[in-house]
Amino acid sequence: MHTDLFIRELDEQRFAEWERFVDHCPEATFFHRAGWKRAIERGLGHRGYYLFAERGGSIEGILPLVHIKSALFGHSLTSLAFCVYGGPVATNPDALEALDRAARALAQRLGVGHLEYRHRTPRNYAGALEKPDLYVTFRKSISADVDKNMLAIPRKQRAMVRKGQSAGLRSEIDADCRRLHRVYAESVRNLGTPVFSRRYFDELKREFGDDCELLVVVQGEQPVSAVMSFYFREEVLPYYGGGSSLARKCAANDFMYWEVMRRACDRGSRVFDFGRSKRNTGAFDFKKNWGFEPEPLSYQYIMLRGQQQPPNVNPLNPKYRIFIETWRRLPLPVANLVGPYIARQLG
Repeated sequence: MHTDLFIRELDEQRFAEWERFVDHCPEATFFHRAGWKRAIERGLGHRGYYLFAERGGSIEGILPLVHIKSALFGHSLTSLAFCVYGGPVATNPDALEALDRAARALAQRLGVGHLEYRHRTPRNYAGALEKPDLYVTFRKSISADVDKNMLAIPRKQRAMVRKGQSAGLRSEIDADCRRLHRVYAESVRNLGTPVFSRRYFDELKREFGDDCELLVVVQGEQPVSAVMSFYFREEVLPYYGGGSSLARKCAANDFMYWEVMRRACDRGSRVFDFGRSKRNTGAFDFKKNWGFEPEPLSYQYIMLRGQQQPPNVNPLNPKYRIFIETWRRLPLPVANLVGPYIARQLG
C-alpha cells in the first residue's frame, strides 16, 4: 500500500529522531544537527524552521532553515544561516522535492527577499541563481600518525608552527567561552568585522558539549589566540577563531591550528575541515599555505518579491569599505557593545 509523504516542522519531542537521521545520512553535516535551532534561537534571537519529510513514521529528509529579519540587509530564509553548509538532505528524490516545495511556500508566506541553500557540492534547483565561486572550503585527510601530519605541512608553514613552539606557547582546553570570546572579539574588531555576542558562544557550547571544543593558546599566562572547533563523525571543524594583537609576533594562530590538528588526531579524527573563505582574502591564502586545496561551494538562491540578484553582503563589496575601516578604529568596548546587534543580521 502506498504511504503518503508529509512535511512536518520539528518540535522538541522529535529532536532525537532528527539527530539519528543526521547520524546515518551520508550527506548530512554538523550544521544539520538539531542543536543549531536552539543555539541560534536562544543566542541570536532568530526563528528556526526545521522541516522534515516523514513517511510511515520515519524521517526520509530534513531541511534546517533560519529566518533573518534584518533592517540593514533585508529578510532572508537560509539553510543554514551562520553556517557554511546546509540545504536539504534526504534518502530519496521525492523527499528532496517535497522539502524544496515546502521551503519555497514558507519563504513566500514569510515575505522574505530570497531563499538560500548552502551545499558542499553542486545542486540544481528550479529557477535558482548561483554566485559562481563565491566561497570555497578547505578539507583534507589527516593521518593517525601525528608526526606524519606535521611533515605533511608545507615547509614554510611548518616553520611558523615551530616558531610558535619555540615562543613557549601552549594550548589549553576551556570549559567556558570567557577567554575565547575576549580574544575573538579583539581579532574580528581588528579585521573590521562585528563580533557575535558571548551568549551565542555560550549557547553553542551548552548545546554541543564535548563536540564543541574551546582551545586557547597562551604565552605565559596571557591568552593570545583561541578557537571554537566542532567534532562530527571523524571530522574536526575549527570554526570561530582568531588572535590578539600579540598573536602575529609569536605565530600563535599557526601554532593554534596545529594544536587543533594534533588534538583531533588523538581523538580519532581523520578529516580536517578548515571552513570556508573567499578568494583574494588573507584567510584564503593562510589555508592554502597549509597545503589545503580550495573546493568551490554551491550556494543557491531562489529570488522572491521581485528581487533579481542574490545579495552581496561581504567585506569584498566596495560599498562596505568605509564601514570596515571605521570599525577597525573603534575602541574595543564600543565594538563589543554594538557589534552583536549587527553580527546577528549577517547570517
